[in-house]
Amino acid sequence: MLILLGSFLTLMILGVPVAIAMAVASLTFIVISGSVPDVILAQRMIAGIESFPLLAVPFFILAGNLMNIAGVTGRIYAFAVALVGWMRGGLAQVNIIGSVIFSGMSGTAIADAAGIGTIEIKAMKDHGYPMDVAVGVTAASATLGPIIPPSLPFVIYGMMSNTSIGALFLGGVIPGVVMTLFMMVTVAIFARLRNWGSDAAFSMKQIGTAGLEVAVVFGFPLLAYGLVWAGLSVNVAIGLALAALLALDYYFDFSAVMALMTPVILIGGMTLGWFTPTEAAAAAVIWSLFLGLVRYRSMTFRTLTKATFDTIETTASVLFIVTAASIFAWLLTVSNTAQIMSDAILGLTQNKWVFLILVNLLLLFIGCFLDTIAAITIVVPILLPIALKLGVDPIHFGLIMTLNLMIGLLHPPLGMVLFVLSRVSKLSVEQTTMAILPWLVPLFAALIAITFIPELTLWLPRTMGMVR
Repeated sequence: MLILLGSFLTLMILGVPVAIAMAVASLTFIVISGSVPDVILAQRMIAGIESFPLLAVPFFILAGNLMNIAGVTGRIYAFAVALVGWMRGGLAQVNIIGSVIFSGMSGTAIADAAGIGTIEIKAMKDHGYPMDVAVGVTAASATLGPIIPPSLPFVIYGMMSNTSIGALFLGGVIPGVVMTLFMMVTVAIFARLRNWGSDAAFSMKQIGTAGLEVAVVFGFPLLAYGLVWAGLSVNVAIGLALAALLALDYYFDFSAVMALMTPVILIGGMTLGWFTPTEAAAAAVIWSLFLGLVRYRSMTFRTLTKATFDTIETTASVLFIVTAASIFAWLLTVSNTAQIMSDAILGLTQNKWVFLILVNLLLLFIGCFLDTIAAITIVVPILLPIALKLGVDPIHFGLIMTLNLMIGLLHPPLGMVLFVLSRVSKLSVEQTTMAILPWLVPLFAALIAITFIPELTLWLPRTMGMVR
C-alpha cells in the first residue's frame, strides 16, 4: 500500500501527468511487491476500457466539437442576449444562460470554457466589465457542463458504479437548474452593489421570440409522445415531429432552437427507452452534422477534419486516464488499501449525513490534484460501497461526486478550467484564481443543497420511472 500511494504522490509532486503517474506507480508496486504477475498491468488497463458505455465518450466529444464549428455558439449567445440581456448585469446573466444551453451539447466544463466562454469574456470586456468579473462568472458557469446532461463524468461514473446513465442524466436536470438560479441571484447582487446596468434594450418582441423558441423545444417531445399515444409507430411519430420542428425553424429562423434540441433528443430518447446512452451520443453526432452541413451550411471539409482530429486527441487522453486509473484502482482493492480506507471511514461515523460531509471535504481536496475522470475511477470503488451501506442512493452520490470534482477544476494546482481561462483572458493563474473566488459562493451553496436535499436529484428520475 505504501509503495503504491507513496510512488504515486512522489510522481505527482515532481509534476508528472496524472495518468502516467498512476501507470508508473502501479508498475512499481507490481515489480517490487511481486504479488501479481506483471502482465496484469496490461490486462487490467485493457479491461478498464473494454466497456460498451464508454463508446459514448468519443461520440459526445465529437458532437460538442461539431457544434462549435457549426456556427451554433454565436446563435446561442444571440438567444441568451435576447432572453436576459435586458437585466441589470445583462452580459453576466447571458454568460450563465449561454453556458446552460452549451452544456446540453458539450458535456464537459473545459469545452464550455474554451468554446462559448471565449465569446462571453470578450463581449463582457468590450462592454466595460472588469476582466476579473468576466473570468469569474465564466468559470463558475462552466461547471454546469457536466451537471446538465449530457455529461462525460456521468458516463464514467455510470460505468464504474453499474448505475443507469440515463437516470444520472435525468438526475442532473434539477440540480443544474438550482445551480443556474443561484448563479443568477449572485449576478443580481453584484449588479446591485456595483451599479451595473443592462446591456441590451428591453424588447417585448425579442423576449417573445425567445419564449417561442423555448415553447417549440418543449413542444417537440410532447408532440412526438402524443403521436405515439395516438397509435403511430415511434419512427413515424419522431419523423412527423421533426418535420414540424424544421418547418418552424426555417419559417421563423430561430436563433437556438436546434441547439436547444440536443439535450431534449438525448434525455427524451433515453427516458422513453428509444435508445441507449451510446446510441443517444451517436444521434447527437448525426444531429450536429445535420446542423453544420444542411441547416446552417457552415462546415467545410477542413473544419470537419479539425473537429475529428481534436476528438481523437481528446478521446485518447480521456481513455488513457481511464486505463491508468483502472489498474491503480484495482491494485488499491487487491492490496486491501480500499478496505482499510473504508474501515477507517466507517470507524469515524455510521451516520450518512456526517459521511456525506466527509465525502464533500475529501472530494474537494482530491479535485484540486486529480483529473475528474481519474478521480471518479479511483474513488468510486472505495466510497460507493460505504455510501450504499449507509443508505445513500447511487444517483444522488454520483451528483455529489461530480459537482465536487467540477469545483476542483477551478482550483490550483491542476484545475483545468483555471488554466484554460487564464490563457483565454491573458491573466496569470494567480489573478484568475482570485477572480474566481467570489463565484465559488453560489457553487458551494448549490453543493450543500444537493447534498442535503436528495429529492433535488432523485425526484425527476423517480417520476419518470427510472429509479424506485
